[in-house]
Parts: sequence; C-alpha cells; structure tokens
Amino acid sequence: MACLAAVGAEAAALLFRRLAPSPVVPRRRLAVCCRVHRRDLRTAAQLPQKSTSNAKPHNSANIQKDEASGSTDKGRQEKFEDENDISNLQLEDLIRMIQNTEKNIMLLNEARLQALEYVEKILKEKKDLERKINILETRLSETEVQLKLSTEGKFSAEINDSPSVLELDDIKEENILLKDDIQFLKAMLIEVAETEESIFKLEKERTLLDASFRELESRFIAAQADMLKHEPRQYDTWWEKVENLGDLLETTSNEVEHAAIILGRNHDLQDKERIKSVEERFQACNHEMHSQIELYENSIVEFHDNLSKLVEEAEKRSLEHSTSNMPELWSRISLLIEGWLLEKRISYNDANTLREMVWKRDSCLREAYLSCRGMNDREIMDNFLKMTLPGTSSGLHIVHIAAEMAPVAKVGGLADVISGLGKALQKKGHLVEIILPKYDCMWNDQVNNLKVLDVLVQSYFEGKMFNNKIWTGTVEGLPVYFIEPQHPAKFFWRAQYYGEHDDFRRFAYFSRAALELLYQSQKKIDIIHCHDWQTAFVAPLYWDVYANLGFNSARICFTCHNFEYQGAAPAQDLACCGLDVEQLDRPDRMRDNSHGRINVVKGAIVYSNIVTTVSPTYALEVRSEGGRGLQDSLKIHSRKFVGILNGIDTDTWNPSTDRHLKVQYNANDLEGKVANKAALRKQQKLSSAYASQPLVGCITRLVPQKGVHLIRHAIYKTAELGGQFILLGSSPVPHIQREFEGIADHFQNNNNIRLLLKYDDSLSHWIYAASDMFIVPSMFEPCGLTQMIAMRYGSVPIVRKTGGLNDSVFDLDDETIPTELRNGFTFVKADEQGLSDAMERAFDYYTRKPDVWKQLVQKDMSIDFSWDSSSSLYEDIYQRAVDRARAAA
Repeated sequence: MACLAAVGAEAAALLFRRLAPSPVVPRRRLAVCCRVHRRDLRTAAQLPQKSTSNAKPHNSANIQKDEASGSTDKGRQEKFEDENDISNLQLEDLIRMIQNTEKNIMLLNEARLQALEYVEKILKEKKDLERKINILETRLSETEVQLKLSTEGKFSAEINDSPSVLELDDIKEENILLKDDIQFLKAMLIEVAETEESIFKLEKERTLLDASFRELESRFIAAQADMLKHEPRQYDTWWEKVENLGDLLETTSNEVEHAAIILGRNHDLQDKERIKSVEERFQACNHEMHSQIELYENSIVEFHDNLSKLVEEAEKRSLEHSTSNMPELWSRISLLIEGWLLEKRISYNDANTLREMVWKRDSCLREAYLSCRGMNDREIMDNFLKMTLPGTSSGLHIVHIAAEMAPVAKVGGLADVISGLGKALQKKGHLVEIILPKYDCMWNDQVNNLKVLDVLVQSYFEGKMFNNKIWTGTVEGLPVYFIEPQHPAKFFWRAQYYGEHDDFRRFAYFSRAALELLYQSQKKIDIIHCHDWQTAFVAPLYWDVYANLGFNSARICFTCHNFEYQGAAPAQDLACCGLDVEQLDRPDRMRDNSHGRINVVKGAIVYSNIVTTVSPTYALEVRSEGGRGLQDSLKIHSRKFVGILNGIDTDTWNPSTDRHLKVQYNANDLEGKVANKAALRKQQKLSSAYASQPLVGCITRLVPQKGVHLIRHAIYKTAELGGQFILLGSSPVPHIQREFEGIADHFQNNNNIRLLLKYDDSLSHWIYAASDMFIVPSMFEPCGLTQMIAMRYGSVPIVRKTGGLNDSVFDLDDETIPTELRNGFTFVKADEQGLSDAMERAFDYYTRKPDVWKQLVQKDMSIDFSWDSSSSLYEDIYQRAVDRARAAA
C-alpha cells in the first residue's frame, strides 16, 4: 500500500508539473505534502529491518543485549515482550502512515482540481489572446496606420509573456507588406483620379469643340446662303440642266421599255421586215439613251466641281469674315514667326519684316495664312518668306513677364491685369507677348495650340548653364511663351504657384531665363513690363547683364500690385541669377532697410524706367506709411512713379453674355437680376418668403488686409437689419479659417445667412448677379476689382475709402462730389461704427426709396470700368519712355 501511495504521489507530482506552467500556491502546497509523504514512506520502510544484520547501530546493540541474556527464561520473556512492543509500534506507525497517505491523496485531489481550474483559466486566456490577435489582424487589413506606436507598445506588453510571440512577429511582417500594398493602392488611386480629371478635361474640350463646330456650321450655311444670293442664276441654271437631263433620261427609259414590250409581243411573228424595223428602232433608242446618260454623268461631274468651288469660296469667305478682326489669328501668325526665328529657320531681318506685317494687320499676310490650310510647316514658311513689304510699324512691341495670367494660371488680381491690359493694348495695334512659367498645375485646356518648340534655351543659374524647354500657345487671343526649366529642383512642378520655401530662387531663375529667351530671339523690343517681386529681378538683370551684351533696345516698366510683398532675402542669395551682390548691396540700389538683406522690389524701383502701381490713391499712400519701408525710395524716384487704376475684363464680366448666370440681363432689363437672385436663394436654401429682401454679397480672401473683423460684423449687422448675407471665400490663415467655420456652424440653421468657405469661379459670377449690395471693408486695397465687377452686375458697393476703392466708389450722400459720379456708400474709419452707418444708409435707400435705388443700379451698370481708358494711360507712358530713348540714341 505504501508503494502504491508512493507511486500515486509521484504520478500526481509528475502530472502537476506538466499541467502547472508557473509556480503558484497549489503547487507549493503539493510539494510540501509530497515531501512529508516521502519522509513517512522512508520511516515505514526502515522499521521492519531492525532484526537484520543491515540494521542501524542502535538496533544492533539491542540485539546483542538480547542474545547476552538469552540463556535465561527471563531474558526470553523480556525479549518476547520487547518484540511485541516493536510489533505494536510498527502497526501504529503503519496506521498513521495510511492516514497520512489518505490525507495526502485528498490534498492531491484538491491540488489536481485546482490545477484543472488553472488549466481552464490558461485555455480561456489563450482563446482571448487568439481573439485579440484576430481583431488586430482585421484592423491591420482595413487601415494602414491603425497600429500606432502606443498601441504597439501596449500590444507588446500584452503578449510578451504569452506563447504567441512568434505569431505576432509574423503579423508584424504582414503589416509591413500591407503598408506597402496600401501605398501602392494609394498611388493607383491618384493615377485613377488624374485619369478621371483628364477625362473630364477632354470631355469639356469635346463640348467646346462641338459648340465651335456648330457655330462654324451655322456660319457656313449663312455664307452659303449669301453666296447663293449673289450668284442665283448660275446655281439655278445648273439645277435646271440637271432636272432636264433627268426628265430626258426618264423619257428615254420609257421608250426603251415600250420597244421591249413590242418586241416581245411580235417575237413569234414571221414578218422579218417588221422584226428588223423594231430591232433597229430599239438599237437607236438604246444608243440615244446611252448618249444621254453619258451627257448626264458629265454634267453631274461638272456640277459637283463647280459646287465644290462655290463651297470652298463660301467657306473661305466665312473664315475670312470670322478671322479678319480676331486677335487669335494674328497671335498665331506671330507665334509662328517667333518660333521659326528661335529655331533659327529664318533670319532676323526676315522675322522683323514679318513682325511689321503682323503689327499692321497686313491683309496679304492674312490671305497667305488662310491659304496655307493643309500645308506643312515648311510650305507655310516658304509662302511667308515670299512676302516683303516696305515701311515701319507705328505700334510698339511690348512683352509682359509675369508669374500669373488669367485664366491659365490665376491666384489673384495680377492674373486679370496681365490678360486684360494685354488684350486692350493689342486692340490698339501693338504687338503684345506674354512670358510665363510652365506650371504643372496650370489650366492647359485654356491654352490654344499649345506646343513645344524644337529648341532648348540655355540660361545661367548658380554657376551653371541649364536647358529650358519653350512652349507656345495663345491665351485670350494673346501669344504666350511658357518656360519649363530643366533644372533638378523642378522649380515649377510643385502643384502650386507660390508658397514654396525656395520661391526666391524659383523666380530668380525664371526672370533670368525669360530675358535669355528674348536675347536669343534677337527681337527689337520697345517695352519689357515686369510685375511684382517675382519678376522684379528683370530690371537689374537687364541693365547690369544684358544691356552690356547689346540687348538694350527696350525700356523697363515695373508694376507693384501690392507693396506688402517685396521679396526680401539675404544679400548672398542674389548671386544665384548672376547679379553682382557687392555692387547691388548698397543703400541707393537694392539694400533693404533690414541689415544684411536685399529687396528686389527696391531694385526694380531703382533700375526701371517706369514704375507704376494700381491706383492713384494707393500711389499717394505708399509714399508714406503704406510703402512698408520703401517710401523714401519712391520719393527719390517720384518722377517716374505713377498710379494707374486697373480695369476689368468686360468680355468676361458681362451680365448680358455671362454663361455662368441662370438668366442674362442688362441695365435696361433688370428682371434677369431678380431671376438670378431667386435661383441663388433656392440653390443655397435661403428664405424666399420676402422676394425683395435685400441680399448682401461678399467675395474675398479672408486675410487681415480685407478687414476680416468688419466682414464678421457685417454678417451680424445684416441679420439685425433684416437682410440676407452670402460670403464666398476662404483663408490661408488657420485661426481665421477656424473662426469663420465657427460662424458658419452658428448660422447653419439660419435661412438668411450662408458662408461658403471655398473658392468657386462660377458661383462668384452668380453671387455678383444675385446680390443687391456688395461689401469691401478693406484695411488697405491697392486697387480692388470686386467693387468694379459688382457695379458691372448691378450690385451697389459698400466700401472703405482707401486705395483703389477711393478712386472707384463715391458716396451717394456726399454733396461735395458731382451727382453723376455718386455710385455707392463709403466709410472712412476701419471700425464697426463706420461700417454700420454705411450699411444702415444703404438699407434705408433700398427699402424706402426703390426708384432712387433702381436708378443707382442702372447708373452703376453703365459705368465704363474696361481696360480701354487705363490702357491708354499705359500706352502714353510707354510711348514717352520709348521717345526719350530714341532721342537719347
């Protein structure tokens, strides 16, 4: 039994060791029990061996004592009693051992149960761990960044002591692979998005081409009708001849059929003479029929030849009529000539002669271009070179170098100036060209005939020469050159126009490359007009570098559209484009007021022959504190500094032809304005219960210059006065954007206030047309175009008297101003009280004096804000600068 107990104890201990993975309380208890049990077993095994020779020393002594007294009975009796005592002692020990064994078995059972419970707990924890692993695997498959560093730390802490570490290593490897797959899918999605955008652009282009085709088709039909009016007799004669031939053919066919019938009826007759007579008659008719058919076919061929000639002539007349006064035609011809010259396919003298013909809008050159349809480039060039015409052009050759141009690359008002002023000067008979960077984000679909020239223009930058691809095309009828630098920095492949850390280097490179393009083309240019700090490098580069190379025919005009941005940088940065820093880092040249910096706008002021800004009032303001540190330089060079108010493109901003509007209208028919207001209210879910409720519009960038605190006040003031307000615009300043997002959320359920914090060109046209009033509460405003556009669409402006706003808006209640000039409402101080007073007066006129308000709207729509008058001022200062240069020469 003791052996069985020992075996059971050992088996239990072995089972427990297998089941128990870590030292816990039940295991310690079982170890103690086993040690006690093994001690008892050793005691029980030793007791029966006391009578053997292998007994321990004290047992041997007792036996020897018994043997010494063995000769007597008393000794035997004592020995017997001693043996009985030992037997009794062994029995008691055995019973006690059995009892201890039973207790140990009970303890063992208890320990086994506890071990089983612990095993179940471990299995449960294992299942939980497996479930967590499955959840993590699912999350890893759904997102690329779900497993953050903190989560990984927590996750690692949970599994470090578990047997699944190897599995998690596999999961980590799978996570890395999943991240790679996600990156690949993102790249694929970007490609899909670009493809969709390309498809959208192509579809848009297809729609425009369809519209152009329909227009040309209608023109062709009209021209054909006009042609027929002039030559009806010839046309009618041919048709009459064709009809007569048709009748003759029909008659002949009838006779042949009749003869065949007679021949069939008499086929069985024996009268050979009659049969012969019929056959002869049939042959004669057949011959006559073939003769008439041949004559008919020849007439048809002749008719088609004449008709084709008439169609070609009508098409040519239609094309001549549609292109005789189009700037697009002359821009294309000009680009052809300049491209040939850059590619060195024609000489400079030939190019100069052809340029003069373009300036004069020479009809021979136009006829040659129209007659070259279908010819290759070489044949067109040969035809052009055959023409020479003596004389000189009275127009100027003007080149604008700029960073923007609407609509192909537009960020602000500069883009509108380039296209508007360029078109106006072109209409006055001047040759106008534009040079722009070729941005990757520009609107290529707005460029007609975009192509790359077979020439690489090299330009200097940072001690090396770099190639530049030259692209050409027409934008708004103007010839444009796009420069694509082959520089490893990819200056204009940044997916945005401005805001890069190396803007100074980017535009220094562009300015140098633009001048290099003009220098290598050998053009005799009269005016090079550069704009803002991005191309202000042109002025010092022209006079310090290129004039020394013999390229000195042009006068430089520089226009600063906003003196807030001056292009200041460390002086050594100026050397990148090849300028001499030591010569230019001087107080009288390009050194800024800040120590150790140069200012490229200051350099343009010093080095240009003409310096302009965008309104007369702003020109006065920048001579004082508005000059942002350049007022002293402007005072020194005041004789060449002038402010000319910008205009607007009245072709783009025209409510009578605007395709963005629901209904077109004009000053004599304001019903369309009411319809646009109703449509905008419906689209933006504004209340329509009160049809004549005034709508106040605001379209602007939300920056401090635009008076954001006053715009915010105008929203609440409009609500207080019972009007409706709509804002379109966003902010590059994060805290301003968040502030207006909060205002938008506050008015989310208000059906009289809408804040659209984005830019949407189409919607801007609609808001101009729908609004009754338009606020422009700027802190300063060099010119401002929104107030002019608003008046063009019959929205009365409410503006602060500053900069160009002061030159274009005159208060309706200001008796010091002639009545015919009063066209809006103004305030002076940049505070809420001044704006509130102007808005209250405007609302009072709108609600209480509707007839006066209508007359005001019609007056505003009739004001000429086109570029015609402004371009005349530029034309005048250009001409005076050129005349002075010629007189000096």
